[in-house]
Amino acid sequence: MKRREFIALVGSATAALPVVTRAQQPAMPVIGFLGSESSTLWANLVRAFNQGLGETGYVEGRNVAIEYRWAEGQNDRVPALMADLMRLQVSVIAVPGSTPAAMAAKAETTTIPIVFIIATDPVQVGLVASLNRPGGNLTGVVTLNVEIAPKRLELLHELFPTATSFALLVNPTHPALAEPVMRGVQAEARTLGIELHLLHASSDSDFDSALATAARLRVAGLVVGPDTLFNSRIGQLAALSVRHALPTIYQWREFVAAGGLLSYGSSISDAFRLGGVYTGRILKGDKPADLPVQQTTKIELFINLKTAKALGVDMPATLLARADEVIE
Repeated sequence: MKRREFIALVGSATAALPVVTRAQQPAMPVIGFLGSESSTLWANLVRAFNQGLGETGYVEGRNVAIEYRWAEGQNDRVPALMADLMRLQVSVIAVPGSTPAAMAAKAETTTIPIVFIIATDPVQVGLVASLNRPGGNLTGVVTLNVEIAPKRLELLHELFPTATSFALLVNPTHPALAEPVMRGVQAEARTLGIELHLLHASSDSDFDSALATAARLRVAGLVVGPDTLFNSRIGQLAALSVRHALPTIYQWREFVAAGGLLSYGSSISDAFRLGGVYTGRILKGDKPADLPVQQTTKIELFINLKTAKALGVDMPATLLARADEVIE
């Protein structure tokens, strides 16, 4: 081979190297994110999830991609959305805010890692073998919004110490949440020596009649149980509680920001951040089976003082002092 031909051959091979190198670079990992509500309602929570991802070194669009699917508060949409994510062959699936979504994810795959954020006991519903050692392809974060539901009744009773009648709203089509909430709140009612009326709502059309019933029963206040449907209709529930002059307590700040009177529950944004951290750790190689299910410990109290005045509720100074935020 002539020297000139040899130099040309080496030069052409060198020029091709960057193309080969680019072709061998690993593809960006993809997270499947199945939200039980809507992107608008969960904008702040998605930011919290991404904050957690960032704590492990992952930034959406830079070194990780996220495929979002939204159930819009309709659990019957979950299986089809989950199947859609499965077809994309994602690296990990995040199913925050919905036990039905977590159950659907578990039914779809035993190999793709799944990170849940739920309020129900994941051992009791069969998602994991134990909290300390989940043992399968699922792990995640559990809020305390079921366990502290009785405390919400206690707070209402603190507002109306002489009242003898209150109400609890649950979704009977979601027994994994409704039943433990009912047991806990009923037990608290017996302890306080008050009557508790159980109200049901399983669709938008049930809300007005349920709260109208509470008003007709002349209950002093209403506890709204945690539920995916209720989470997606926070503004509607808040407006109805004011329309029916019904002091109402829920689990999230968003309810109070929308005009509801009180909220008391686990910090949902902190739960989403922790879920993002676990998702990032799994992308780095940690196994769900070895990551203990985390339980949130941060509990927040929010009060809407404007709504209190509109309802004629005299908010005790002691309760205002305990609030994380008073919205005026």
